[in-house]
Amino acid sequence: MKYCQECGSMLEDRPLEHEGIVPFCPSCQEYRFPMYNVAVSMIVVNEANGKLLLVKQYGKDFNRLVAGYVNRGEKLEHAAARELNEEMNLTAAAIHFNRTAFYEPSNTLMCNFTVSVADDSAAAPNYEIDEYAWFTPEEARQAVKPGTLAGFFLNRYLEEG
Repeated sequence: MKYCQECGSMLEDRPLEHEGIVPFCPSCQEYRFPMYNVAVSMIVVNEANGKLLLVKQYGKDFNRLVAGYVNRGEKLEHAAARELNEEMNLTAAAIHFNRTAFYEPSNTLMCNFTVSVADDSAAAPNYEIDEYAWFTPEEARQAVKPGTLAGFFLNRYLEEG
């Protein structure tokens, strides 16, 4: 963050007691703590057969996890259930937090969950999903794009499973 989100003035780095160096707006006379986006991603598990859901989106030819941004004031678990329902028309049966990772390109803190669904019979992707498929855990490991945050989350999940 280089400019004040309130007045647009250039921020200065200044020390703040017990906080270290924090951006400061000389016009507003206020410290401006760094802001970032928060999103959820989900390892979706079909309880009926143990398969994992991967999707392709935005014209990209690689598999990723279902994901989406958290709305202001929304609980992370609610965002995970909402995004799964919006994007795939699936209802979460159980939600379990896994881990977080920061994604620098979009300034986003990604919060990863395992979300179980009773079965996949209601799956109906919305306009955001180009393709989707259910994979065995080992197939999913091979199908997700290496070096991605989705791959990181999926591999940690499978290693700890």
